[in-house]
Amino acid sequence: MLKVIAACGNGMGTSQIIKMKIGNVFKKLGIPVEVGHMSVGEALGQAQNYDVVFCSDSLAGTFKATPKTKIIGLKNLLSEQEIETKVKDAGLA
Repeated sequence: MLKVIAACGNGMGTSQIIKMKIGNVFKKLGIPVEVGHMSVGEALGQAQNYDVVFCSDSLAGTFKATPKTKIIGLKNLLSEQEIETKVKDAGLA
């Protein structure tokens, strides 16, 4: 099971919406996933504990990708199509 986190500026509304969208995409793709959400500040310290971090494109550069942790930046945070495309591009599906 993949551990995924949705990160936004404050870790409140936007990350909760992204979390739901990510869950929908992974369910559609048949990939078991555990999705959490938090602020970018909190996520910076926790990223190494997750397989994937989703955030806005503008914040993606603040994270350091590792062999274990992929960073996926989104232009349209509400687009399940973009999430699905980026999941596939990252080799997760």
